[in-house]
Amino acid sequence: MAENNQEKKHKGKKEEGNSPAGASDIAEKKQGTKKKENQAETVSSPVLGEQEQEKIKIPKVRTGKAIYNGIVNILATFNNTIVTITDMSGKTIAWSSAGKCGFRGTKKSTAYVAQLVAQDAARQAMGHGMREVIVKVKGPGTGRESAIRALQAVGLEVTSILDVTPIPHNGCRPKKQRRV
Repeated sequence: MAENNQEKKHKGKKEEGNSPAGASDIAEKKQGTKKKENQAETVSSPVLGEQEQEKIKIPKVRTGKAIYNGIVNILATFNNTIVTITDMSGKTIAWSSAGKCGFRGTKKSTAYVAQLVAQDAARQAMGHGMREVIVKVKGPGTGRESAIRALQAVGLEVTSILDVTPIPHNGCRPKKQRRV
């Protein structure tokens, strides 16, 4: 009995594959996947020079209402730079970091990478319709100024810049000093 059921299943599969209707369904599915792949290729682009990056159009994202004002939080540490763009209520719209952009190790702490990170996050936010931002910078890293310049270069209008680095008023005892 079990053998007969398996034979019926195999015969059914063979018949479906040989029928012209089944073949056309498979062909349509293959064409559909090719179309999706082509769309993805047009949106994504490899790392380009500065002149070629200016020619790239910012993709428009259709999710509800457009957001025109926002807050850019730049966390610049000695080892990394993280840029988070939120709306005025604090909901995250876009973010980027050096690791997300493909950098590893000591390259993550450079000012150039901070510039690329800010550009990446700004393009994502501009896809949602963002135009004006308030910039909040936190941390002592090398990418502070270059990230702000990159935001302006991409086309976001920076209305104000705030330094929100936490400074203790003789709070907790610091860690022991490094001896290099």
